[in-house]
Amino acid sequence: MEKENQIFGIRAIIEAVNAGKEIDKVFIQSDTQSDLMQQLMKVMKKNSINFSYVPVEKLNRLTSNNHQGAVATIAPISFVKLETLIDTVLSRSVGSGKMPLFLILDQLSDARNFGAIIRTAECTGVDGIIVQKTGSAPVNGDTVKTSAGAVFNVPICKVDHIKDAIFYLQGSGIKTVAATEKTDQNIYDISLNEPVAIIMGSEDRGINPSVLKIVDEKAKLPLFGTIGSLNVSVACGAFLYETVRQRQ
Repeated sequence: MEKENQIFGIRAIIEAVNAGKEIDKVFIQSDTQSDLMQQLMKVMKKNSINFSYVPVEKLNRLTSNNHQGAVATIAPISFVKLETLIDTVLSRSVGSGKMPLFLILDQLSDARNFGAIIRTAECTGVDGIIVQKTGSAPVNGDTVKTSAGAVFNVPICKVDHIKDAIFYLQGSGIKTVAATEKTDQNIYDISLNEPVAIIMGSEDRGINPSVLKIVDEKAKLPLFGTIGSLNVSVACGAFLYETVRQRQ
């Protein structure tokens, strides 16, 4: 973690949140309890800030300063609002003729996978990436490095609930397609040559079942080996480039 991208100390983090800083994630010492820590927890929950409990050794590795049991990472980018993102993309598509393409990441938690996906998204013309505020991979130094800087070129939106984002996209005329093995439909048999949002799931659990119930289409990639799944960034690349192929 870059030192300039972190805040340490409970009160400093509280002040940063209240000042509207783009806090990406907060690491909390697992065995720390105090009135000030309880205040921090309330502030984080109120603002839907991603946090996790870690042993004190991890915090000591993150900073040599007096962290008081809490270290926060500041996102190196500014996130956009969902409504602003969709309205901007739809308005731009009217003049350019480019069909909107969105990417939704449901609980993807690995920063390097996130970075690799952002890099592919930038190369395939994705208009915006939508992630959930809690439980998603942080936008940190690993993300920036793995994305080869693409994180600065693709708008990223954080939402409270993925399902609400899907409903909003559908209401805006965007077809939602879930990448999942829980279907008989092949990715090569569905239309992606229209405004579309592709949904990728987490590395270990895939897409949440409640999300699968509301999407417009489900599709899978054909697998011919003995391994039952692809790395999520590889699978995402296959879905995005099939979209590119159909739109050529």
